[in-house]
Amino acid sequence: MAVYQYKARDKFGRLVQGIMGADSEAAVADKLKQMGYIPVSVRTGTIDSQINKFLDRFKRIQFSDLNMFTRQFFTLQKAGLPLLSSLHALEEEAGSKIFQDIIGQVMRDVEAGSALSSALEKHPKVFNGLYVNMIKSGEATGQLAEALNRLATLGEHEEIIRMRIKSAMRYPIIVVVAIILGFLALTTFVLPRFAKVYSQFTTDLPLPTQILLGINFTIRHLWWLLIIAIAGLIFLGNKLINSKEGRFFWDNLTLKMPIFGPLVLKLIMSRFSRIIGTLMHSGVPILQILDLVSESVGNLVVARTMENIKSSVNEGKGMLEPMKVSGLFPPVVIQMVSVGEETGKLDELLLHVSDYYDSQIDYTINNLVSLVEPILIFILGCAVLFMALGVFLPMWNLISLFKK
Repeated sequence: MAVYQYKARDKFGRLVQGIMGADSEAAVADKLKQMGYIPVSVRTGTIDSQINKFLDRFKRIQFSDLNMFTRQFFTLQKAGLPLLSSLHALEEEAGSKIFQDIIGQVMRDVEAGSALSSALEKHPKVFNGLYVNMIKSGEATGQLAEALNRLATLGEHEEIIRMRIKSAMRYPIIVVVAIILGFLALTTFVLPRFAKVYSQFTTDLPLPTQILLGINFTIRHLWWLLIIAIAGLIFLGNKLINSKEGRFFWDNLTLKMPIFGPLVLKLIMSRFSRIIGTLMHSGVPILQILDLVSESVGNLVVARTMENIKSSVNEGKGMLEPMKVSGLFPPVVIQMVSVGEETGKLDELLLHVSDYYDSQIDYTINNLVSLVEPILIFILGCAVLFMALGVFLPMWNLISLFKK
């Protein structure tokens, strides 16, 4: 299959151009006619266009761009604008060229007769299963604007949390980077000068100094081996994490980490509660909701628990027992689910649970620096002590030697 560049006119006479994979130029022209376009020119794609298409696979749409798209889409639909007109307006307002091309492809698929959810489903890296199923639910019930509003609310809520976590982590990251740079500067520029002085005497160097000199030798003479080792560790680490058992081990370890483990669990509980509550309120079947939640929580340990909950619901036993057995869900969530299943207001109660966890997340994020600070001070103290011993212990040995 070759890559072709095409230019065509839509029914309004507007010029549309893009790249399409096909067996021949005639196949591209036929496809364009099926989509309601009048072909203007079709030619074999240049090397640059094929390279750009390959590089586009590695480019990501910003989460903020997707949220802006969803909020604007909701506004246009609520105002009563036709679907294709809304997509055309959003295409022109898209923040990046890649996102603009994706919206254009969605618009052309809709023009060719596809449902909006089916058109979005072709771009899973941008529109995940939760997004597509919410749109599908909105199309089925005739409440597309309401579905878009819920998606925009979910996306904006998650974006705010992400921004707050990034802001809270800025100080710890700066401290860690400063420690690493200081350590490299000491071992690369400062210690070698002292080493020349130490080499004039026969006294043995202390272990910290030997370690620092070994690091200096590795950085200066074996840097290529260091780069290969780091690249190999990153490759093996990614391969391990991407494996099923490795991912399960890593996600389990993440939940047990001090400070960050409880925060991650609160984030998962908030997302779990809000997504289930929102989808239930939109009329999505509970089994389908549990499938979507297991994909959206971002943790394999919790996803496996979702599978147990789904099996229990499928057998008519409800969600409560598997949640108790898992040990992941705090008592407040279990109590809310129990009351919700008895009263039939599970969606409302889960949204209240999500609000509760949001307040807990806000408190943890606001105090994240004060929680991490003792650990940073301890690490910084150990690093400074080690570097000071590496530099000054030989001096003390030399002073002792001179006294003799």
